[in-house]
Amino acid sequence: MAMLGKRRPRRERSGVSGLQGRQAPRGASVGGRRDDELSGVTVERLAHDGRGLAHDAAGKALFVEGALAGERVAVALHRTRKRFDEGHVREIFAPSPERVTPPCAHFGRCGGCDLQHMAVPAQRRHKQTVLVDLLARQGIEVAAEPELLAGAPVGYRRRARLGVKVDAEGRVHLGFRARHSHRLVDIEDCPILVPSLAALLAPLHRCVATLAAPRLVGHLELLDSDPGPVLVVRQLKEHAADRARWQAFAADHELHLAWLGGRESPALEWLTPAPALSCRVPAARPAADELTLGFAPGDFLQANGEVNRLMVSTALAWLGDLEGASLLDLFAGVGNFSLPLASAGARVTAVEGSPAMVERLADNAHANRLPVVARQADLSREAAVTDLLQEKGAEVVVLDPPRAGAESACRALVATPVARVLYVACDAATLARDAAHLVHGGYRPVRLAVADMFVHTSHLESMLLFEHSRIGQQRQGASPDG
Repeated sequence: MAMLGKRRPRRERSGVSGLQGRQAPRGASVGGRRDDELSGVTVERLAHDGRGLAHDAAGKALFVEGALAGERVAVALHRTRKRFDEGHVREIFAPSPERVTPPCAHFGRCGGCDLQHMAVPAQRRHKQTVLVDLLARQGIEVAAEPELLAGAPVGYRRRARLGVKVDAEGRVHLGFRARHSHRLVDIEDCPILVPSLAALLAPLHRCVATLAAPRLVGHLELLDSDPGPVLVVRQLKEHAADRARWQAFAADHELHLAWLGGRESPALEWLTPAPALSCRVPAARPAADELTLGFAPGDFLQANGEVNRLMVSTALAWLGDLEGASLLDLFAGVGNFSLPLASAGARVTAVEGSPAMVERLADNAHANRLPVVARQADLSREAAVTDLLQEKGAEVVVLDPPRAGAESACRALVATPVARVLYVACDAATLARDAAHLVHGGYRPVRLAVADMFVHTSHLESMLLFEHSRIGQQRQGASPDG
């Protein structure tokens, strides 16, 4: 039952008995039931992915898209499986008091922002509950409700990728993927994007429609930065006339424009003067100037700048006095946590797998006059992490891995323990898995937070601070309760 509540991608028949799903056509009989007969379903609670969870008379689980806890709804089945069925709301008979009008006109068709029908405070309570539940499933109990790090519910997303497609009739489509589909939903307005990017959607539609060869455009990437908005055009093949058209568009809208050209090994070329892209993150001391974090298109950058700042500030507050402490920042990117932690006086070694990002990390440390040592290493190898721990004699380790988590690093941290580990996670399930390794290895969780990085979605970011029960607190003023 471990997969219940986790949305599975659609797939073709696999030939493995019990694994393949079956489409349930409208009005078809499934297990003695017709989809249009499921008209009195009461939703018990929300699954981790935000769908409503109910059970039929035989006790079979039913996951209902668009339903909220406590609602009585009519359900149209669209997929049946051996252990559970999946459907969507056809009609609501008794709505939840937490149901609201979605702020986006594309809700229900666009594949993003699947919780817009739920009041924002309820979304955030749900995410806190999910994190606690996932940890509990690993035998990890937390003493208090997770702290909440949250910003504005709209106008927060500072990067986005737009698909471009020309249909069989020659019509050009530009937007985001439809739910459970590769089909594009045309988007000319998005309340989730920061205003500088949202204002470009309608003009981009008009621009792409005027291209001589729109089929040569793979996708468009939008970025917000301190120097202004950036447009990256993924161009599959050189086209001189369209290059000139994009340059004119950039001039008209005061954009920084880059062209990512070629089908194989695409190369980035700036079609406007190359900007010094940057954003800002907090420094350790309130009186100090903020730190400038340089990046390039393709580098990892948290999508929600406001919440990222809250996460960095929280890391500084939780870790307290770091003056002179040896600190390893693993999966460091371009220095999002490394630079602020170094500004607090820690002796930071920042480790990242991408050589290009290691170079930018070193440049960022130099530009901010911080003594951060930037290193490249394969952090999926337990031995590589062990070598770093032993070489640096680390007292504090910060982990900020991708969705796959940091299981190898956590195994290394059990074998070579440190006083404190701060784990910043973009996937709560892999955090819970990795936290179990740490807890069984002598660490205990002392602080926990949910960061609502993607409002109106079921996705949650989280932060968990561990102390090692044997090593304990080794530095004055480092108590997370101080």
